[in-house]
Amino acid sequence: MINKFIDFIKIYCKSGNGGSGLIHFRREKFIHKGGPDGGDGGKGGNVIIKGNNQLYTISHLKYKKHNIAENGKNGGINRITGSNGKDCIIEVPIGTLIKDEYKNIIMEILNHNEKKILLYGGKGGKGNWHFKNAICQAPFYSEKGKIVKEFCFFLELKILADVGIIGFPNSGKSTLISIITSSKPKISNYPFTTLNPNIGILNYKKFKKLVIADIPGIIKGASKGKGLGFKFIKHIQRNRIILIMISCEEKNYIKEYNIILNELNYFDPNILKKKRLLLISKSDYLDNELKYEIIKKLKKNEKYIFISSFSKEGLDELINYLCNII
Repeated sequence: MINKFIDFIKIYCKSGNGGSGLIHFRREKFIHKGGPDGGDGGKGGNVIIKGNNQLYTISHLKYKKHNIAENGKNGGINRITGSNGKDCIIEVPIGTLIKDEYKNIIMEILNHNEKKILLYGGKGGKGNWHFKNAICQAPFYSEKGKIVKEFCFFLELKILADVGIIGFPNSGKSTLISIITSSKPKISNYPFTTLNPNIGILNYKKFKKLVIADIPGIIKGASKGKGLGFKFIKHIQRNRIILIMISCEEKNYIKEYNIILNELNYFDPNILKKKRLLLISKSDYLDNELKYEIIKKLKKNEKYIFISSFSKEGLDELINYLCNII
C-alpha cells in the first residue's frame, strides 16, 4: 500500500521512568558490618524529535502513534548504577512543527539530523548508601525513580521548499516540475490530478540544489472550501519564491491571476510580500503578436516569463532566475 501524503497527525508520547535506588548491605566473609551499598537507579529515556531530509510526509507515524521511551533500570549492589533507558527517537521531515494539546507551538525542526528533546526521562532514585551518616549507619530506605507523565502532541508539516508553484488546476505545474527536476508526479488531462504536494530537487551546475514544491491547484472560492480549499496552501508560507502559473489557453488569464492573488491574500497577506514570478505556460501555442497582447494587459512592474514544457521555451531563463535569487 502506498502511503498517502499526511501533514497533520496526533501522537502519544511518554518518556521513561527513572529506575529506583537499591536497599542493600554489603556482606562478605571476614568483613564485619560492611555497611550500605545499594546503587542508584538509571535515568529514563528521553523522547527526541529528529529531522530527516529524506522524509517528505509524516505518514510513517500514522501506524506508530504511541512513542514510549524505555524506563531506567534499578540500582544494583556494590553501588552499581542501573543502566539508563533507551531514548525514543521520532524522525520527522524538515519543516515539522510540534504543538501541544492546545495547538501552541513547542518546537520546530528546520535542519537535517537536528535533534530536540520533546520529553525528558525521569531521574533515577538514590541508593541507600547515599543516606549513611554518623547517626544512621545502616539506612533502610532509598529513593524511588521519578515517575513521568504522558502527553499527546500534534505534528504539523509545512514543507520547507525554496520555490512553490501554485496555479489553477491543469495549468501545467506538474509537467513543469517533472521537466526541471527528478520528480515524477501524476499527470493527466483533467482537473485536480494533483491531490497532494509534489517535491522535486533541481540540480544546477553541480553545486546548487533547489527544492521545488508543486502545490495542488486552487480555484475561486478556495477560502470557502471549494475544490481542495486551503488544505495545502500553508506549505507555501515557507517558500522563498512563489511561482504563479497561468495557462495561455485560458481566455481570462488575467482574471485567474487576480483570483489567485486574492485567495492567497485572504489566507495570509504575508505570502504576497514574498518574491513572485508569473509563469505563462504552454507558450508554444503563441506567436509574438499574441504574446504582446498578453504583456499589454499585465501590470507595469509585473515580472513574467513565457514557458513551454513541450518546446522547453523559457526554462533556462526560469532556472537562472531562481538560482540567482536563491
